[in-house]
Amino acid sequence: MSERKVLNKYFPPDFDPSLIPRRRQPKNSQQVVRLMAPFSMRCNTCGEYIYKGKKFNARKETVEGEDYYGIKIFRFYIKCTLCSAEITFKTDPKNTDYAAEHGASRNFEPWREEKAVEEEDRLAKLEEEENNPMKALENRTVDSKREMDILDALQDIRARNARNERIGQSVDLLERIHMEEIESEEDRERKLAEEEDEKLVREVFAKVPAPAASSSAGAGSGSDSATPTEVITVKRKAGTQEPDLQSLLPESARALLSVASSIKAPPPKRKKIETKNSLGIKLKGKSKATA
Repeated sequence: MSERKVLNKYFPPDFDPSLIPRRRQPKNSQQVVRLMAPFSMRCNTCGEYIYKGKKFNARKETVEGEDYYGIKIFRFYIKCTLCSAEITFKTDPKNTDYAAEHGASRNFEPWREEKAVEEEDRLAKLEEEENNPMKALENRTVDSKREMDILDALQDIRARNARNERIGQSVDLLERIHMEEIESEEDRERKLAEEEDEKLVREVFAKVPAPAASSSAGAGSGSDSATPTEVITVKRKAGTQEPDLQSLLPESARALLSVASSIKAPPPKRKKIETKNSLGIKLKGKSKATA
């Protein structure tokens, strides 16, 4: 019996996903999604209150030409539960919330309260500094100390970055020097191998001037000094006396040959002679029984 919830599907060996035709969708198509109202709002058409958490079948789309530091902004379309008027709201990444856009007004916006509190604190601080000069001096001292701490932290970060950069440059320099040493060693080994090859070639071959033809010698005797002498490479001939074989071998091979020559070969084995044949005794086989 097969599984009810199949996780692995069969793909034939000749399956090619590039041959599957793809659907062409519009650039900014709307999708139907199921969502809950992110905040409490009031419809501008009929005055109906829509509370946070009420479920809607909404249409979602991407807002063209708007983003927040590369973050996309989405717009949602819903309908009022009483008059079916269209209400739109969109995401607000700056305040990590949603913003009412059209058809409804939000009952409470938390960032507006935060801004009001900040403005009240700033005005109260300015009023206190005007009435109390010592408080103004304390505030300026605190602000200057905070700025100095920030500058010290920034200087530490810059020093750390400079130290890391110097360490990185020194590591790169060491790696470069090591690579140059390796390349120089390889060049030295290659040069030694080429010199050995050249020496071997010089031992086997020799360069001699090419003999001039008899006809050209008589005709162009005056032009011999102007033209350079042609040089050809010929193989050297062996001398009348051939060198000994052991003189051509290295020292290690000579030592092995001397040790091998000092070891005597074992005596040949003597053929075993049967005593029965030497005495002339012959054994007769048993006579077969006759029927």
